[in-house]
Amino acid sequence: MKSELINIEWWRLAAAYLFILILIAIVRWRGINREREIIISTLRMSVQLVIVGYILEYVFKNANPWYTIGILAVMVSFAIYTIFKRLKYDLSKPMKNLIAISMLAGTLFSIAYFLLVVIGLSPWYKPTYVIPIAGMIVGNSMTGITLGVNTFMNEMESRKSLVEGALMLGATPKEATKDIANRAFDSAMMPTINNMVGMGIVFLPGMMTGQILGGASPLVSIEYQIAIMLGIAGAVALSVIIFVLFGYKTFFNERGQLVK
Repeated sequence: MKSELINIEWWRLAAAYLFILILIAIVRWRGINREREIIISTLRMSVQLVIVGYILEYVFKNANPWYTIGILAVMVSFAIYTIFKRLKYDLSKPMKNLIAISMLAGTLFSIAYFLLVVIGLSPWYKPTYVIPIAGMIVGNSMTGITLGVNTFMNEMESRKSLVEGALMLGATPKEATKDIANRAFDSAMMPTINNMVGMGIVFLPGMMTGQILGGASPLVSIEYQIAIMLGIAGAVALSVIIFVLFGYKTFFNERGQLVK
């Protein structure tokens, strides 16, 4: 099945901003002070996507391993920076280092495995495959780690007395924080699990929709969507489990005492 992709003229694209005007009207009507944030977010999204569009247009036409590696490095670096900005806590240097290592290890392993084993991509740096797939994996891992870290920090703050009590009864720092680590992991995985539950019945996911609009067979699109969702689940799981396995250590000194 082949279908011609409909090109959206600029004036039709401009017409889509009506939805933002509706959103602004609603928040003004309800007295919610979000107009400035909505406008800035919309402008940033538009400018960033236009810039990325021109960059990818060039990269796709001039496939080069260094271009692909460079874009991957920017994506992962910006994801780590975004995690730091979205967290409402002042993070220690060991905590920041652990978040960065967790993101790098979880996402890079998942991207490499997905491209080389699941798809069998050749050459490995083909940007039309690497960049969109890496974007989905990195983006979901970023969300997962953000939720996991937030939950971990919240729980360590609210359950501090329970952790201290467990330590006084002879528990090790790892044992005293095991339930907190499990809660953090569960919180981080829930959005991905919920997406998997509703996918195909409640909504058609972005990758599958894009391929269908591009003229690909729905059956081929389904294969890719199943594969990428499994890859995303694995990337989020790996990134978050690395964090929760070692995150507790940043709250204790070398004598196993809980510190601020």
